[in-house]
Amino acid sequence: MPRTKFMDIYEDLKDKIEQNVFEYQQMIPSENTLAKEYGCTRNTVRRAIAELVARGYLQTKHGKGVRVIYQDFKQNEYMFGETETFKEFAQRNHKQHRTEVVLFEEVTADEEIQGITSMPVGTELYHLQRVRYLDENPVIIDHNYFRRDIVQFLTKEIAEDSIYEYMEKELNQRMVTAKRQMVVEKTTDLDEKYLNLEGYNCVVVVTSYIYNEDGVMFERTQSRHTPGNFVFFDQTQQRK
Repeated sequence: MPRTKFMDIYEDLKDKIEQNVFEYQQMIPSENTLAKEYGCTRNTVRRAIAELVARGYLQTKHGKGVRVIYQDFKQNEYMFGETETFKEFAQRNHKQHRTEVVLFEEVTADEEIQGITSMPVGTELYHLQRVRYLDENPVIIDHNYFRRDIVQFLTKEIAEDSIYEYMEKELNQRMVTAKRQMVVEKTTDLDEKYLNLEGYNCVVVVTSYIYNEDGVMFERTQSRHTPGNFVFFDQTQQRK
């Protein structure tokens, strides 16, 4: 499916807020002004603003307008409620980053893999293990399973850059919904082999199930984070 206009506006406004074009506590331009600037309807602008409100960048106040509430705390915080990529996370935190693929294989889901991924037996999958580096410090190891019929023609080179960026730009596929669970576990042999644990004997484990626009779960990932480099960040809003 083609990228929708409101998502382009959302991304542009989000970038301007993160780059302090629109600063903390500043009122952004009116819907009419933004609609003229982007060459779209007010409803399209309203959808983009609603997405930014939901993600904690803006706050609306009846009769006053829309105010920026985003603050960059300059920490390595992971947006637990978002579908933010590692590449986007590193760029937002002004960190050098790279990804090393230490395992890349094609597998067919059997009962054991089904138990891990919840994907049906017989599903053809890519199975990856990727070590994530921030400023040359190995802080995460990802254990990924991707459906081959959705993430088509995946390569090691793509996996070392950004799989989601490839999906969106080349395959017209978007991740839409993420279900996540976070726990703390003792380290495994692979954790100790690949990560700089700095004396810790445990890791923060985030297990994610990712769905596309058609409601199909195409990815199951377990990300194992070093505790010294993990800061959980979330935002809630009071229900009306």
